[in-house]
Amino acid sequence: MIFLGIREFGLLVLTWMAAATGRSVTEALRSWDGQWFLAIAESGYEGVPAGLVDAFGNRSAETPLAFFPGYPMVVRWFAAIDGDGGIGLVTAAFTVTIAFGVACAYALARLGRHIRGGSPRTGLILVALFAASPMSIVLVMAYSEAMFCALAAWSLVGVLERRWVLAGVCCAAAGLVRSTGAALVLAVGLAVIVAVVRRRDGWRPWVGGVIAPVGLLGYLAWVGVRTGEWNGWFGLQERGWGTGFDGGVATVTFSLEALADARSVLEVTTVGLIVVALVLLVVGFKRRVEWPLMVYAAGVLVMDLGSNGLMNSKARLMVPAFTLLIPVATALAKRKPSTAVLTLCALVVAGSWFGAYSITSWGYAI
Repeated sequence: MIFLGIREFGLLVLTWMAAATGRSVTEALRSWDGQWFLAIAESGYEGVPAGLVDAFGNRSAETPLAFFPGYPMVVRWFAAIDGDGGIGLVTAAFTVTIAFGVACAYALARLGRHIRGGSPRTGLILVALFAASPMSIVLVMAYSEAMFCALAAWSLVGVLERRWVLAGVCCAAAGLVRSTGAALVLAVGLAVIVAVVRRRDGWRPWVGGVIAPVGLLGYLAWVGVRTGEWNGWFGLQERGWGTGFDGGVATVTFSLEALADARSVLEVTTVGLIVVALVLLVVGFKRRVEWPLMVYAAGVLVMDLGSNGLMNSKARLMVPAFTLLIPVATALAKRKPSTAVLTLCALVVAGSWFGAYSITSWGYAI
């Protein structure tokens, strides 16, 4: 209920801002990458309309392969449940997104009980922080973040509970949804190695460890075969969206330029969110948050901030780094209920406005 209530408030803010800017709420919620996911769900990779192009206005037969298949595949399955034409792809996409958002909320509540110094209250606050995060608008869009976050969160629950098959299966599934699955594979893989070295839990860590990378490696290999390049998916990202790993040079350059001329609210706020994320990462390690959770968060940040390409997407790509919110959740859980509630309400209002702004007033892809 906490997750749905916060996201419903976010939709009300979006409705207000969409009306003020002459935008359709439905169009806003399925814009940008949502168009690609819906097209792939409808007709597969081969049937994506020619009008959908990459960031440079180009298009080849392989361009749609830059988008992972997990989310559009599930949307297509769900839309086809009704034998008389289904419920419609857009409705199916929103339903799948929200359902996985709720599933993620349950996993986060569970994580909040397992972490050092955690409690049921910590878990609920963690859910609220996740639902109120600045770019949580994507958790109700035709985007794949909600599905990935749910699978990642349940995989990490499996790690903390030493349910290795659950961790491996969810990790493998997450690898079919987003490339960020690499950060999850790293965290799960290291946890498996530790369990094996310490001879814990018998055969289960071995099975979980073998399963974990299958989804990600399988899709990357398939794209490599389709493109005729061993690094086919990375080549598509570089050619189509100018995205490659540069160690953070582009992010630093973007941040300095955005702060120097303050050319937009979104860009300046993005820089602020990058700084906050890095601070929370340091705090998480200092507070001794369980290391698999911090390794995962660090991996997400390295993949996001260490890459060039579309700088306007940096804030959205940090949404899966939800374990960064754990120190905040544990701190608020120790405060008076009134303090925690007021703080969360302020974050909900700010996050709802920023998310609505990013897909109504901001004119570029997020």
